[in-house]
Amino acid sequence: MDLIQQLVKQRKLKKKEGAQLKMEVKEKEKTQEELILEKKILPENALFTLKSKLTGAPLRETLTEKIPSEVLKIIPRESVEYYKIIPLLLRKKEGVLEVGMVYPDDPKAGEALKFLTRQQKLHLKIFLITFSDFKKYLEQYQAPKREVEKALERLEKEIRPGKGEVLEKAEFERLVEEAPVIKMVGVILRQAIEGKASDIHIEPTRENVRIRYRLDGILHPSLILPLKVLPAIVARIKILSRLKIDETRIPQDGRFSTKIGEKTIDFRVSTFPTTLGEKVAIRVLDPTEGLKSLIDLGLSEKNFKVVKEAVKKAYGMILATGPTGCGKTTTLYSLFRLLNKEGVNIVTLEDPVEYYIDGVNQSQIRPEIDYTFAKGLRQIVRQDPDIIMVGEIRDEETAALAIHAALTGHIVLSTLHTSNVLGVIPRLVDMGVKPFLIPPTLNLAISQRLVRALCPFCKKKVRAQGESKDYILSKLKNLPASVAGKVRTGKTVSVYQPRGCKKCNSKGYSGRIGIFEVIKMTDALAEITTQTPSESQILKEARVQDMITMEEDGVLKVLKGITSLEEVMRVAEER
Repeated sequence: MDLIQQLVKQRKLKKKEGAQLKMEVKEKEKTQEELILEKKILPENALFTLKSKLTGAPLRETLTEKIPSEVLKIIPRESVEYYKIIPLLLRKKEGVLEVGMVYPDDPKAGEALKFLTRQQKLHLKIFLITFSDFKKYLEQYQAPKREVEKALERLEKEIRPGKGEVLEKAEFERLVEEAPVIKMVGVILRQAIEGKASDIHIEPTRENVRIRYRLDGILHPSLILPLKVLPAIVARIKILSRLKIDETRIPQDGRFSTKIGEKTIDFRVSTFPTTLGEKVAIRVLDPTEGLKSLIDLGLSEKNFKVVKEAVKKAYGMILATGPTGCGKTTTLYSLFRLLNKEGVNIVTLEDPVEYYIDGVNQSQIRPEIDYTFAKGLRQIVRQDPDIIMVGEIRDEETAALAIHAALTGHIVLSTLHTSNVLGVIPRLVDMGVKPFLIPPTLNLAISQRLVRALCPFCKKKVRAQGESKDYILSKLKNLPASVAGKVRTGKTVSVYQPRGCKKCNSKGYSGRIGIFEVIKMTDALAEITTQTPSESQILKEARVQDMITMEEDGVLKVLKGITSLEEVMRVAEER
């Protein structure tokens, strides 16, 4: 089979160009396929469609999203990389192994495959696959559990019986710097990134060490390791985070960065002593996942317009509210995308710094050395800032300083713990802020929760019935006229349910999205604030502003097929 010759026949190449290309194949020691793609003579799909016709091997265009680990084990990784072959599917009853090959016409690859499958008494079915698909499935071939097993085997040999559970300090330090522990921790971290986990939990139990990952807000078990390897794993993570290895009695916090694939990922580490050993929680901070636009976070077009108007003001406070873990800080980071320009000085006080942002001066508070939000805020105003972000308003002193900063010509971003947006003004008053100072300083308040987003590939459209239908209609009834007019529902109300497929690992959900409520300062709200700032009075004004509540925002996202009704009702119960 000669692809170059075929391209000359099809007049995609001139004879001279074909001859030159063949010369380059020999000189550069590359395949015809590699050079054709490199020179952009044909796109990849067209090239492999042509190759399929010439070789007779069917082109496998639809591949399984994830190959089972038992199938991956059939062919050694070394053979996979060298011959560019991937085991795709094992049909046990028929004894057939389906294999994808980039070079099905390579006799050496064919012989190697026959030898491997003959040993396991399997019949081969060969498919042609593209370079892109090979690369994609080679990443799966990392087989994390298998790598952990190998590293574990070596590590257990190092922790020899008879030495007791506590090793000599020098030997222990040597152990945590050697390959098996480094490999094991590396696999744990990589699996979190590839699975798009937000957190890693390394937890000792009475019998073993449990590794769990938080995906879309829910913890899922992954690996189980022997209890005796816990100190080595924890020590390795402490070394990466520059924490004290020999301090196991008190909690410690740290962070480190590492490059995984093409991305530099930050990891925030927290150790916690338990009666069974140290527990480690690691927050995975992937800048590409965390720094999203406000629209990507789930802010509706109407709410986005209100936020943009508030951001254009020369000074004043923008507060994001909600419980821990609801995405408040991520929302503030997203606001930076609108504010971060060459002509402004942005300074932040955070606990901790989550994502590093170019052009922003970020500072980590340290209560243990009496560097608090309040003390940091006193110093920030001497740094000639235009925009100030305070991670959280926790006390009366920080609240007073934030108000003062907003009054003196700064944009101030911060977070507050309230159950909804209506509680922001009463909460500030409770913290000692004079009511008459709130209207000239507070521009906007945003409250939010996170719900799991439905997998777009497998969500199923169904009719809402019974209580579900009543719940939706009751929320739609209260919508402001400007919003209700855009919602179309007839006698039947359609919603979407999770099903589960290979793309979402059979979960039915993929990622999370916010549901929001937004209120801005108006003359009417200013009058309420200085007189009777109760939630019921604030709600009346919010409705005049055509504000929709988080539940209503959630229901609108349900009708659009973005999330499920169960997710919105779950979040509503937590309020």
